[in-house]
Order: sequence, then C-alpha cells, then structure tokens
Amino acid sequence: MRILQKLVLEVDPDAAWRALHSPAALAELYGPLLRVESMASEGLPTRWTDGADAPVRYSSFGMGLGAHLISVHDRTTTDSRGEVRILRDCGIPLTGPLASLDVWDHQMAVAPAPGDPTRTLWRERLVIGGLAAPALWGPLWAMWQWRGARLKRLAPTWAFDPEPADPDPAQ
Repeated sequence: MRILQKLVLEVDPDAAWRALHSPAALAELYGPLLRVESMASEGLPTRWTDGADAPVRYSSFGMGLGAHLISVHDRTTTDSRGEVRILRDCGIPLTGPLASLDVWDHQMAVAPAPGDPTRTLWRERLVIGGLAAPALWGPLWAMWQWRGARLKRLAPTWAFDPEPADPDPAQ
C-alpha cells in the first residue's frame, strides 16, 4: 500500500535537502504531535549521512508509541527537469503498532520546482506492507496530510543565507 505526497515548498532545494538530513528538522516537523527521541546513548547526530542508522522512540503527550530504526540512504537521479536528490529511509518499525508491518519504505525527493528554481518540488512515497497495512493505512494517510501542512509551514524557515564577508580592512 502506498501514500504519496507532492508539494511545492517556499524554500530552495539545497535548503530542503539540508533539512531532510537534520534530526532537529524532523523533530520540529512532527512536533508538537509526536516527540522523536534517540534510543542511542550518544543521542541523535547533528546530520544524518548516507548509510547511517538511528534507532528512535516516538511518543505523544507522554504516551509511548513505539520505536523505529531509521536507515538513511541517499541517491541522485535525473528526470526531465534536471537533478533529483532522494533520501530513502528503508529502516523498520521495531515496536508499537507499526511493528506489525512487514514493509516500510519511505522515500523523499527534492528538486527545483517547475519554472522556479528558488522553490522546491518535494515528493514523498511511503510504501507499507503486511497483514496490518490496511488497518494502518488510514491513520498513516491522515498523519501524512498533517505532515504536508507542517512541511509547507516550516520550509521557509529552512533557508540559509550566509552572512556577507567583512570588507577587507586593508583596502
């Protein structure tokens, strides 16, 4: 079963790609509805890198919802509009209701928006499978709608404008 999402975000693709690799951006995306905490003693990294695994625990309003192993894999491809960068979480739910799924494949793609390279075309595909998938599809679909609204609201805050260099005092 699949859940698909396609959005145009008010942020450039480089900033969206940086946010996609940020555990802090993930926590902000799901907050305040869900809390994401590391299960590793060293905590979450500042940035997820290709090949990284991160065990996390989810809770909502103090109630544990389960654990998930996030397994990050990056790739780049090209479509008719140019470069597309894809982050794939092919980890697996470890405990909680989602652990009854046999398949968890979440891919998020960023590319320049058609006609406006200063904005991002954000595409997501979540594939789930297993006996519980039909029962969990509805709640996950609803979560993805909420997640899409949060993405649109938070994306403009991901922009990064470096400070201009100080003029050379010797000149």
